[in-house]
Amino acid sequence: MLFALVLHKLVSSIEADDDCINLSFNAWYLDDGILVGERSAVVRALHLIEELGPHLGLFINYPKCEVFSRNGISLFPASVKSSILPNLEILGAPIGDIVHCSRFFAEKHNLFKVLLRAISDVVTVDLHVAISLLHMCGGYCKLVHLARTTPTNLCEDSLKFFDEEVRLCFSSCVAIDVPDPQWQQAQLSPKLGGLGLHSLSLHLCAAFISSVASLEMGNPDNSHLQQAILCFNTQVSPQDSIPMESVLNSPPQQKSLSQKLDSFAFHSLLSSASLVNKARMLSVSSPHASSWITAILSTSLKLYLDSAEYQTAIRWWLGLNASEASPCPFCPELIFDPLGHHAASCRHGGDVITRHNRLCNIFVEFCHQAHLSVRVEAGFGLSRAQRNTRPTDVLVQDWVRGSPAAIDITVTSPLTPAMLRDASTSAGSAAYAAECRKHEANDTKCQELRWTCIPLAVRPLDTGGKRLRLFFPILLRL
Repeated sequence: MLFALVLHKLVSSIEADDDCINLSFNAWYLDDGILVGERSAVVRALHLIEELGPHLGLFINYPKCEVFSRNGISLFPASVKSSILPNLEILGAPIGDIVHCSRFFAEKHNLFKVLLRAISDVVTVDLHVAISLLHMCGGYCKLVHLARTTPTNLCEDSLKFFDEEVRLCFSSCVAIDVPDPQWQQAQLSPKLGGLGLHSLSLHLCAAFISSVASLEMGNPDNSHLQQAILCFNTQVSPQDSIPMESVLNSPPQQKSLSQKLDSFAFHSLLSSASLVNKARMLSVSSPHASSWITAILSTSLKLYLDSAEYQTAIRWWLGLNASEASPCPFCPELIFDPLGHHAASCRHGGDVITRHNRLCNIFVEFCHQAHLSVRVEAGFGLSRAQRNTRPTDVLVQDWVRGSPAAIDITVTSPLTPAMLRDASTSAGSAAYAAECRKHEANDTKCQELRWTCIPLAVRPLDTGGKRLRLFFPILLRL
């Protein structure tokens, strides 16, 4: 802000000069200024800056300056870049006719492909890093400023090419052609079970509407704004449509408009999905289910998956084939489905027990980090017969009000045949049923021992049951 005080003297001198009276626009943001007016007035303003600036420690960097004119720039230094109106580029965005904008986007497209090829090369080293780069700096967020500044009719077709390049890059990363429904899911926000690889062409209208409206440039006769609003209203449900009047009176944020687009796309996918895919999509869109996607990658915090693990997780998340169809070695009467649903719930071969024990170990480690006293598979106070059906995997001492907590961890899946129908209509039904079974089996035993029975149901595709989501906030407060 002190710098702005120094600059203010220079700006005030330009405004007070009689030869600059024909300047129609003289605006600055710190050391970046815009001068608009007759050529003689703009040249006089530059001379004033050259004359008065050095005394204030300010110097013009002509190679970073640009002049926009209809008939040449003969009066300006040769090192100044120039553009002939009405076609120009300013702050990385095109302004002009459709030919100029198409040429601009074609150049951007070539640079964009180079970036995506570089991201694809990262896959050979680390898939988790590659997908994180694609999500955070290789797609939507890289070019959304163009959607905010360019009328929809001048860039919609070009942005579809960018979307297709992102899809090809993603398919290359996960080593499988991604069908349309799975790609549409990947384009959703993580909260709705997507990967955040938003479609530029889909969110174009939302970006442009919020940008124009927030700058108070919108008016009922703005044809570009009218077209964007009409297009947006065809992409959302009727109750989420927006009239011109509300846009002008209360400019919407891009985030709120994008949420409406994502919500409509999610429910469209859900309505046309099979029972299996409905159960899967409801599960992956549960609260906090996408935390593994949005978490900052960190090996030291164990927030990292190696390439094989990450590829399997991504394919399972989107409902892509995780393996080839073949008989289960332990259940020969069943075909081992390529989506991996049976593999995640098969109770033969020891995989389920191994996974359960690892979850218990992770939970114990978490409690140790919180300096809580825990006992694994505690049998204290139980008879020999009761120990075979003990009500706890981990006993947490000094739980709420000094009573020990009997933590019984169970893994359940909404994609098993027994739970599929309920899970396809209600998210969390599989975990709720598992928690109820544990309460029915263990509540009486825990009451006799004065323990608090807490079953924690973990689901492969999301964060687990209600008790699990309530447990950790309590644990952090102890």
